[in-house]
Amino acid sequence: MIDAESWIGLDADTKGDLYEGLLQKNAETKSGAGQYFTPRAIIQAMVACVRPQPEKTVADPACGTGGFFLTANEWLSGSGQWLKDNAAWLHRDLLKLNPRQARFLREQTFHGNEIVPNTRRLCLMNLFLHNIGKLDGEPSVERADALISEPKIRVDYVLANPPFGKKSSMTITNGEGEDDRDALTYERQDFWQTTSNKQLNFLQHIVSMLKVDGKAAAVVLPGNVLFEGCAGEKIRRKLLENCDVHTILRLPTGIFYAQGVKANVVFSSTTR
Repeated sequence: MIDAESWIGLDADTKGDLYEGLLQKNAETKSGAGQYFTPRAIIQAMVACVRPQPEKTVADPACGTGGFFLTANEWLSGSGQWLKDNAAWLHRDLLKLNPRQARFLREQTFHGNEIVPNTRRLCLMNLFLHNIGKLDGEPSVERADALISEPKIRVDYVLANPPFGKKSSMTITNGEGEDDRDALTYERQDFWQTTSNKQLNFLQHIVSMLKVDGKAAAVVLPGNVLFEGCAGEKIRRKLLENCDVHTILRLPTGIFYAQGVKANVVFSSTTR
């Protein structure tokens, strides 16, 4: 069946959709691939609320296989079938990009991090099959821990679903040659609070990624981030003081991992 197809003759949309379908099928077990595959309906709703504009930059510090990038690309290029099906309630006409805007979308719009090598490889292939990036250019997705240092660039939009684990850790080899895991605390001058809680660190990092007049950030966060005390309380207070946190969307339980895990989408901007 594979040999019967003329893959070179297929356009980017067809090959990209095939690849996305394979990723989604592999993620249905909610283990392994399920850790990095955010349901597309959630991503589409987040992108539709943020409404990214042409010639603006979009980042995801834990981009997985690139779902947020692909959906934002569909929004900007007007190529997504979901846009055509929902044009009425979205209250928008499909965009027609000029050549400069199309080139910016393909080569300069998206910036991401993915710490897992194989997942990053899947992401780069996914982007390439959707006509994002260049074969001979620098990858727009770095294989690095985004939390290690301040962001290299500030962006207009951040769309993200960071890992849900509470503790950041690193693997070290002890004196007996066995692997141990040590809690990892990020010491960053731009963070409001030093903590080993990975979720709170991602929240602080995402704020630091936005330009001073950043348009918006939409981030999936577990429920405990909104109610946790100590460091969590101090970070939330700083978030409300420095950003316009205008919407919290409660998601149905069971979308991520077990049934009991509650998640929310927090919408904010650095413009008050």
